[in-house]
Amino acid sequence: MTSLKFGTSGLRGLVTELVGLPAYSHVRAFCAVIGEDGAAGPGGEVLIGQDLRMSSPVIAAQCARAITDAGLTPVDCGAIPTPALALAAAQMGAPAIMVTGSHIPDDRNGLKFYRSQGEIDKADEARILAWHAKLDTSAVPNEPASTRAHDALAAYRARYLGFFGPNVLQGLTVGVYQHSSVGRDVICDVLAALGANAVALGRADCFIPVDTEALRPEDEVLAREWASSQRLDAIVSTDGDADRPLVADETGLFLRGDLVGALTAAFLGADTIVTPVTSNSALERLGLFRQVVRTRVGSPYVIASMAEATDEGAQLVVGFEANGGVLLGSDVNREGRILTALPTRDAMLPILATLTLLARAHKPLSQLAAEQRFAVAMSNRLEAVPQDRTAALIARLDAEDSTYRDAAFAGHGGVAARDRRDGLRLTLGDGTTVHFRASGNAPELRVYVEAPDQDGAKALLLEGLNFARQATDRSAGGIAA
Repeated sequence: MTSLKFGTSGLRGLVTELVGLPAYSHVRAFCAVIGEDGAAGPGGEVLIGQDLRMSSPVIAAQCARAITDAGLTPVDCGAIPTPALALAAAQMGAPAIMVTGSHIPDDRNGLKFYRSQGEIDKADEARILAWHAKLDTSAVPNEPASTRAHDALAAYRARYLGFFGPNVLQGLTVGVYQHSSVGRDVICDVLAALGANAVALGRADCFIPVDTEALRPEDEVLAREWASSQRLDAIVSTDGDADRPLVADETGLFLRGDLVGALTAAFLGADTIVTPVTSNSALERLGLFRQVVRTRVGSPYVIASMAEATDEGAQLVVGFEANGGVLLGSDVNREGRILTALPTRDAMLPILATLTLLARAHKPLSQLAAEQRFAVAMSNRLEAVPQDRTAALIARLDAEDSTYRDAAFAGHGGVAARDRRDGLRLTLGDGTTVHFRASGNAPELRVYVEAPDQDGAKALLLEGLNFARQATDRSAGGIAA
């Protein structure tokens, strides 16, 4: 059985199952959908971008071949952040394809599809799969396609320099954990142009799967070491395709993505925020926003709810996820400087918004973060857990008979409430929460917790992971056996 499937953001799977005919045929199917809708760009152009994975150049070449064979014109934007490609697509009125596996390991990769208006939705995904079956493509032509090169980074850089203005970050020293992020150089360039002293850190020659929702222990250690060895006001980074940010305070402690998203929304003056059920429960208590809309996990769900909020009269809509990506659903006018809507996940905006608030606050980022009074929330994952085992665990926990779930969390007073919007979020008798859901992009089981303090959250996360590991382990006689 293939691992290739649409998840929370794009088509992803093992490189061995994507390279060649699968990549080519899915792109042909995407071209058929946009052709059916008359949605190709001027001259039939379709933009292509890629991240820094080893497999991305060959997949990008196969995308170009498929676009050409569909009678359209491939435009090569090179190695570029996903939001920069989306911005170029919007400005040129053209669809786009981003070759990226985001944060997942280098043996996997994926394709993100964009219309000129932004990311495709779940209906588009279904149409691509239907066309894929209908086309029944059997081979990939060997001849490489010719492409036109386009510099999409210039407009992305100008977008933020024009809105934030010169010297807004004057006086800040910011470490940039570069690893293998495709945005590592443009972030340094923009920070420096806005007046910050940008210090490049940890640049890597091989791909490093940095997951903003489940940081590797070695990344956390690196941040603390950098913070202790030199004076840094903050450390910033992104995931592999630079659509999700990482922001750490002056001690090297990373802020959760939903906190960074809330700070960004407050900075922009949003009246409505849209965010998945996994984001911090403090958002409703902050009183900063007129409306907080909760969704399932995945940018397509956030984008759809952002559009609904706008249709219902929201003035300035900002979406974000617990893993950090911020989606701008409305144009922002700040003293005549316009930041146009970009309804796709972007790392640059939350990084710059948080740093600008920091520069204005004249206080440490750790203090600024603490003042938001977020619940202590943590998350991690169990790898190599097939989705059917996660589904079996959730089904048993959600059964009408509460015996199993109450026994599992008896030390916390059993289970007081259940939320089934995405996976299963359990509110325990002592007020803490634990949430189990299958990753949409990989065979992983995600566990999210909230507790009153750091120690409690760490203990509950460990407890939740251990419980899920044992429950889904066939060799141990788990429930999914």
